[in-house]
Amino acid sequence: MDNEPTTSWLLFWVAVFLLLMLVVTLRHIKGGTLEAYLVNNRKTGLLPLVLTTLATFVGGGTSMGLISMGYQAGFAATGVGVAYFLGFFLLAWFAPRIRQAGVRYSIYSFPQFLNRSYGIHESPVFARWFSSVVTGVNVFIFFFLLAAQFVGMASLLKYSFGIDYLASAVISCLIVIGYTAMAGLAGVIVTDMIQFVMIVVMMVTIFIPGIWADTHGLDLVSSLPEPMLNGTSFGLAFLIGLPLFIAPSVLVRMDIWQRLLAARSAKVARKTALWSGFGMLPFYLVFPLVGMAMRVQGGADLNPDDSTFFFISRHSGHGLFAFAVVGLLSALMSSGDSFLNIIAISAINDLKGWSRKPLSRERFFWGVKLATILFGLLALLLALVSPDIVNLMVVGLGTISIFVPVTLVALTHSSATRYRKVALASILSGFVVNVVFFVWGVISTNGPEPKSSFVPAFIVAALVMGVGYIAKRKSGK
Repeated sequence: MDNEPTTSWLLFWVAVFLLLMLVVTLRHIKGGTLEAYLVNNRKTGLLPLVLTTLATFVGGGTSMGLISMGYQAGFAATGVGVAYFLGFFLLAWFAPRIRQAGVRYSIYSFPQFLNRSYGIHESPVFARWFSSVVTGVNVFIFFFLLAAQFVGMASLLKYSFGIDYLASAVISCLIVIGYTAMAGLAGVIVTDMIQFVMIVVMMVTIFIPGIWADTHGLDLVSSLPEPMLNGTSFGLAFLIGLPLFIAPSVLVRMDIWQRLLAARSAKVARKTALWSGFGMLPFYLVFPLVGMAMRVQGGADLNPDDSTFFFISRHSGHGLFAFAVVGLLSALMSSGDSFLNIIAISAINDLKGWSRKPLSRERFFWGVKLATILFGLLALLLALVSPDIVNLMVVGLGTISIFVPVTLVALTHSSATRYRKVALASILSGFVVNVVFFVWGVISTNGPEPKSSFVPAFIVAALVMGVGYIAKRKSGK
């Protein structure tokens, strides 16, 4: 491939894309109310909510991570999509309740909901510590997911332009920080809609035709090793744990809650969950097939993290290659801006109880913007220290599931405060177990599969919550 025309096309498409993002972002800088910045005035319609949810769920960290997983493990990677598909139906059941709670109690985020359910009626000391744990663990989760987006963006720019990884990571970070800090959720929703359209075009023009060609109409998929075909490459625990533990984790995703809280009605919130479930499934099935197609064509000697770039190079001409790069950039940015936005909101809004003075509207806005910059730079540092997109993604996604037990109690009990100490113990125990098993699996050759660390973490969190819940009911206290 002649590099000069490819670079010219690439610069053209990147310039057009970034200019479009800048124009859209500038239109939302003057949205002056707190409701507008955090939840788009709670007036967002069905189509924008579905598109921004899908754009976040099929972001570049996910797409590139699933492609890499497909190359390594075959159909085991498609189980993630099936699990999430089931999870969206559970979310649809509770979506109206989530949206109504947001309106009634002026809730702007998932951690704020848990803080109110378990801590607001108790002593200020307990409320502050509970808020710190809930928000801290959630920030940890999305901090790793944000770093995964930066790794993907840096790798993409490095591969496309030939610049070193450090410069690519810095450029990626500054782009996402810039327009996320300026516009808040209103700007994120609109830019996500544009980015999702580009993702769909890339799927239709490059990924699906490429898969079909490389696998001879999927016939060559059967030549892959048996564990890749039966889904056991990561072990049975991973395969069984996906529908049991990862599916319910959709109910506790901070980014999804922020969308439901922005819905203009309870009906729109439920439809958003249902349509998002159906919309995300095709992407989560296609991405692993891209990795499997590269395994068929390239054998087992490629770096799994490079399979995405080899694939688009193989199936793209000069202009189409450039558009594919921009499409992947869109996918990465659509998740990166959402993750960064909710991290900043949680850090300021959910921890404001530690402040001795009430936060004015102006101080809150500046606090969120400064938190956006700070957490963006910290995620950049993590992306530089640990440039492994799959591990970063797995740490984040696996940890989310530990919130399922406490959230189900909060959504189904009006007096959840009664179980506040049990909820705190459930979150802390699940978080510690998840981190221990993941680190153990990474550093030990004979240890557990690190990608299955969410299984014991979920079990421990559920047992602690369940046993404590039963004990509390029996005691009558």
